[in-house]
Amino acid sequence: MRAVDDACREAPALSVAVPVFNEEEVLPVLAARLRPVLDGCGEPYEVLAVDDGSNDRTPLLLEELRAAWPQLRVVTLRRNSGHQAALTAGLRRARGAYVVSIDADLQDPPEVIPEMLALARTQGLDIVYGVRGDRSTDSGFKRRTAGAYYRLMRRLAGAHVPAQAGDFRLLSRAVVDTLKTLPDQQQIYRLLIPWLGFPSGQVAYRRAERAAGTSKYPLHKMVLLAFDSITGFSAVPLRLATAIGALSSVVCLGFLVWALVVYATGSPLPGWSSLIITMLFFGAVQLFCLGMLGEYVARIHTAVQGRPTYVVARDTGEEER
Repeated sequence: MRAVDDACREAPALSVAVPVFNEEEVLPVLAARLRPVLDGCGEPYEVLAVDDGSNDRTPLLLEELRAAWPQLRVVTLRRNSGHQAALTAGLRRARGAYVVSIDADLQDPPEVIPEMLALARTQGLDIVYGVRGDRSTDSGFKRRTAGAYYRLMRRLAGAHVPAQAGDFRLLSRAVVDTLKTLPDQQQIYRLLIPWLGFPSGQVAYRRAERAAGTSKYPLHKMVLLAFDSITGFSAVPLRLATAIGALSSVVCLGFLVWALVVYATGSPLPGWSSLIITMLFFGAVQLFCLGMLGEYVARIHTAVQGRPTYVVARDTGEEER
């Protein structure tokens, strides 16, 4: 038994990275469903639970689970760094030949993992996306906004971005090693990974309701994700600002011609209302364009600072070595 555990720690065939933040209610359910699936694969594996600065009983529950689950490895971040940063920590510390990322809420079924692994091996794929083929458990608003997000991303980033694919995916060691060579900055993996161009496939599944607890992605976070996706992976907003500026110049030229014609014909000029409205309109356009430009400058500023996106306080996998 000790030899099996050593093999799991040294060279697992499969790693599963699970970002967690204040998930005390769902962790027991997650372990009850994920462990039988991985044990049934019959191969050495590890599970990396990345605690993203939880302030509830999540750290205590992870320690209790680890005492009875030798393959569970807990990576603790010093502060809440965000879902994508926690996912980065899990991917960079995973040791498996294949690495699966999955959220702790069980909306993505762990029972699909063996199918993803089999597809990758039989077809020689480096990426297998979990695709939400059935989202009937989501609200109508969530389905419509998610559909709009993926349509926009495919238009901006390219048709290679799979529709309805979140962060539930399987990656080969080659893909993970490529990701580790990238700069340490905030990434949007659902756009970055398809862009790498590795051979990929898909496994469809029915998206379930959250098993327990509350969502960590309220509306404002989804809006921020969409905004970060647009500005982090496309220069279209800058081109849009340029187009708006060009259109504004044409409109201004039209107003100038109109004013000269009115002056030449001796007609009285209109009052101040139209002038004030025009000034406010173009002032708003300028502020919009400056805001877009400022967002890109802020990203450059953050990248130049070189601060890490996360700091690891503890990795039980390193303690056991």
